[in-house]
Amino acid sequence: MRTGTDYLASLDDGRTIHLDGEVVSNVAEHPAFAPVARTMASLYDTSADPARGMQYESPETGGTANRALGIPRSREELAARRQATTTWARQTHGWVGRSPDHVGSFLAAFAANSHVFDVEGRPFAENVRRYYRRVLEEDFFVSYAIIPPQHSRATTASGWEGDYIQVGVVDETEEGLVVRGSQMLATGAAVADEILVTCIKPLGPDDSDFAVSFALPVNAPGLKLINRRPYAPSTTGAFDYPLTTRFDEPDSLVVFDDVLVPWDRVFVDRDPAILRAQFFATGAHALGNWQAQTRFAEKLKFIASIARKVSQVNGTDKIPGVQEKLGELAALVTSVESSLLAAEYTAEPDESGMMVPGRRALYGAMGLQAELYPRVIQILRDLVGGGVLQMPASHQDMLSETTRGDVERYITSPDVSSEERIKLFRLAWDVIGSEFAGRHQQYELFYAGAPFVVKGVYTYQNFGYPELLEDLDSFLGSYSLEHDDADLRPAALGATT
Repeated sequence: MRTGTDYLASLDDGRTIHLDGEVVSNVAEHPAFAPVARTMASLYDTSADPARGMQYESPETGGTANRALGIPRSREELAARRQATTTWARQTHGWVGRSPDHVGSFLAAFAANSHVFDVEGRPFAENVRRYYRRVLEEDFFVSYAIIPPQHSRATTASGWEGDYIQVGVVDETEEGLVVRGSQMLATGAAVADEILVTCIKPLGPDDSDFAVSFALPVNAPGLKLINRRPYAPSTTGAFDYPLTTRFDEPDSLVVFDDVLVPWDRVFVDRDPAILRAQFFATGAHALGNWQAQTRFAEKLKFIASIARKVSQVNGTDKIPGVQEKLGELAALVTSVESSLLAAEYTAEPDESGMMVPGRRALYGAMGLQAELYPRVIQILRDLVGGGVLQMPASHQDMLSETTRGDVERYITSPDVSSEERIKLFRLAWDVIGSEFAGRHQQYELFYAGAPFVVKGVYTYQNFGYPELLEDLDSFLGSYSLEHDDADLRPAALGATT
């Protein structure tokens, strides 16, 4: 099993990472990426420890592998996989949205249903299986870029003016496909080993050049990442920004300057139908988002714990209005947890034998995520009030001889030291008010796509409306004006007036 040291050493591989107009030579040492790289390394140290229960014997490799990346083929294996994902999620308190088990879940489903990738003249199923085995054997961290750049959201790539704005095939050679263009939003790619590049947006027949799916190492020639501004380097330290300094994941635009994709790394080649099927005919979308909801539940519980602690420190936890808010928060968090467990309980094996989490419960939770997360944040905002604004500029004011005495005297609570109070409220600010917090609010709103897609497609289509309508029609058909059954009248049933 891979250790954190192994992972960090692998990042110094000549990858092309652009930040502030410069190329980063080694992300494991750069202040913008080193903090989250160390966090990822700690995850690998956890999974490499047999005592943590994240290892299993993989049928695909015949050796020990990371359970959070495995294919669940029974209800027991599905539960064990959730426990492994939970172990990692608790370690980051849910603030790392693209830990290695996220895309690993998609790849597991791809491999379990690899026949989906075999089409006439393009038999790529073995490519998928072979790549997945490598992920298991080498414990890869795979990120993904599956959204077209926001050039125009009204049309697809074939209708855009310009030369391959979205990544697409410009040439085919004996060695593989040559691709050009860009793709977003590759969260974590700068500190990953590889990138899965594809498109989850539905494409039409005219978009066939852009209907591709492939995986490449981050250091592939001609591939470069242009990153958003990082938040960790501008902080005043871990005491003041405890989340930013640990969990600030890079988000990258991936640019392809005529990059060669070897044939053995191609999964879908210019086929819009198979491009869509890779997510929904394999169970990948369900398994990947089940991992995501496991992570989300841990994040919500962490925020709830901060809210509860704040009410204790402020001495407001006995006020009925505050208890009501904490109760609402508990209900919101429990709804996600319950949906997660319901999806596990209603899981069914697909034709390959992979256990697919129950889609009704899963997509029900996903449909509320864009509304639920802002409400959770708002409750915490209400409970902290102005307390997060009346904090020292940084921890230096707690150390300075000129300000330390005043800070210790005036920024405190009964039975709570100044340091404890400031530490707690600094954490709360990093949840609700810092740039890191703002990024996470936007991130959770669009985690599984635009809310109108999540609700209007995933939640709507998987709720089971046809069965409900059939039952309703049966009831409506049981009575009519022409055949009014007297036995069904209230008087006939013994009702009184």
